[in-house]
Amino acid sequence: MTALLTAHGVTKMFAGITALDDVSIEVGDGEIVGLIGPNGAGKTTFFNCLLGLLKLDAGSVRFEGRELSGIPTHKRARLGIARTFQRIELFTGMTPREHFLVAERVRNGRGALWKDVLFLGRPTSAEKERAQKMLDLLGLAPVGDRSVESLSHGVGRLVEIGRALMTQPKLVLLDEPSSGLDRHETEELAETLRGVQREQGVAILLVEHDVDLVRNLVERVYVLDFGTLIASGPTSSVFADSAVRRAYLGDLV
Repeated sequence: MTALLTAHGVTKMFAGITALDDVSIEVGDGEIVGLIGPNGAGKTTFFNCLLGLLKLDAGSVRFEGRELSGIPTHKRARLGIARTFQRIELFTGMTPREHFLVAERVRNGRGALWKDVLFLGRPTSAEKERAQKMLDLLGLAPVGDRSVESLSHGVGRLVEIGRALMTQPKLVLLDEPSSGLDRHETEELAETLRGVQREQGVAILLVEHDVDLVRNLVERVYVLDFGTLIASGPTSSVFADSAVRRAYLGDLV
C-alpha cells in the first residue's frame, strides 16, 4: 500500500516537557488507521503537528511524498488534509446544506466567505448538486434544510464530517468523533464512515477513546502513552498486546 501520510520521529516539547517523543506513523491511501491513548497521551498535539498548527522540535511530516515543513495550515488543507474537532464547531442558524455549500465555496475559491456565511452568495447548480450528494451519502437528506441547532448531537457530528469531506480531502483527521454520542449513534457513525471510505476512497486517521468503535472500524492502530509510541500494528494484535493491556487495563481494554 502506498504511503499517503508519513510522520517520522515527530518530537514536540513545551517548556522543557516532552509532549511527543520520536513518534512515527504511516497512513496508506484509502486506509482507516486508529491513534489511541489516554488523556494527555499527546494525540491532539500530534494532530496539531501534522496540520502545522505546532512547529516540530524534531522529525518530519510528508504527505504524498512532499515534505510539509514550512507549509502553513491552510495550504496543507489544499493539499488534501481535512480535520474535525472533539468539540463540534458548526455555524448557528445554518442548515446542513448551507454548511456544505460554504465548504464547497472554500474548496473552489469562488466568492467571498463572508457572503456565503451571510447567505448572499448564489450557489451554482453544480454546487447544489455536490451538497445534495453529500447529504445523501451521510443520510442527512431528511434534515438537510433544518437549522443545526434543532439536530441531535450525533447528526451534528455527521454535518461536521460532511463539511470536511466537501473539501474533497485525501486524508481526514477525526478527533474523538464519538464524543457525546450514545452507543446506537456510535454504531451508526461507524457504518457511515465505512460507507464514506468505500464511496470516496478517503483515508482516515482516527483519534478515539471508544474501543469498540476502534475495533470495528480501523485496520491498524497506533498506541501513545505519555507522548511515546508503545505499540502499533493490526488492530486485533495491538489490543491483545500485554503492554497495551497493562497500560490501559480498566481504561481502554
